[in-house]
Amino acid sequence: MSSIDKLPKMADPELLAKSSYTARESWRVFEIMAEFVESTERLSGIRPAVSIFGSARTPPDDAYYMLTEQIARQLSDAGFSVISGGGPGIMEAANKGAFFGKSPSVGLNIQLPHEQNNNPYQDISQTFGHFFARKVMFVKFATAYVVMPGGFGTMDELMEALTLVQTGKTRKIPIILVHEPFWAGLIDWFKTTLVKEGMINPEDMDLIKIINEPKEVVDAIFKHYEARGFEPSAEEREIQLSL
Repeated sequence: MSSIDKLPKMADPELLAKSSYTARESWRVFEIMAEFVESTERLSGIRPAVSIFGSARTPPDDAYYMLTEQIARQLSDAGFSVISGGGPGIMEAANKGAFFGKSPSVGLNIQLPHEQNNNPYQDISQTFGHFFARKVMFVKFATAYVVMPGGFGTMDELMEALTLVQTGKTRKIPIILVHEPFWAGLIDWFKTTLVKEGMINPEDMDLIKIINEPKEVVDAIFKHYEARGFEPSAEEREIQLSL
C-alpha cells in the first residue's frame, strides 16, 4: 500500500452540504416551537376576538378600507379584540378601527422576502417567520372570521377557516363575507359547481354568512353566541389542541 493510499479520504462536499442542511432543518423545529409558545402566551388574554382578513393593496381612500375601519371600530367598542395580519391595506384598516376603539388591536405580522411594512395601529404586535404558525393563531383565538374583499391570501384564509369548521378541527364560528357584490360570483360557483357535483354538502353553505353593513356584522356574531358564552367549552379546547 502506498503512502497516498494511507491518507484519510476527503469527505464528499455534496454530502457535507446535505448533512449541514439536514441539521439546520432539524433545528428549525425549535424555532417553530418558539413561535407557537411565544404567540400563545402573548395572545391568551385577548378573547373574545375577531379575525379580519382582506387585501393588502387597498389604499386608505378606498371604500373597502373605510368599511373595514368602521367594522373594526364597532367590534372593538362592542368588546371584541380585533386581529389582523398587521400589514397595509385592509389589515391596516382593521387595526386602525380597533386601535381607536375600546378593545385591543392585534397585528400578526409576517416576515416576507419583500418585507411587509407593519402598520402603526397595533396595541399587541406579534411577528412570525412561518405562515402556518401565524395561521393557527388566527383561528385559535378567533370568535369569528370577517372576510373583506381580497386576493389569494384572503382566499387562503377563507378556505382554511371553512375547511377547519367543516371537518370539525375547530369549533363552529361565524364566517362572514362582507360586501355581497364582491363575493357573489364565488358563492354562485360554490352552489352551481361544488354542491351540484357533490364536492361539498348543501348544508356546508350554511357555514357562510354574507353581510354588507358594519352593525349587521356585530349583530350576527352576538346572535351566534346568544345561547352560549364566547369562551370555548372544555371539549372545544381539546379540539383546538389538534389544530
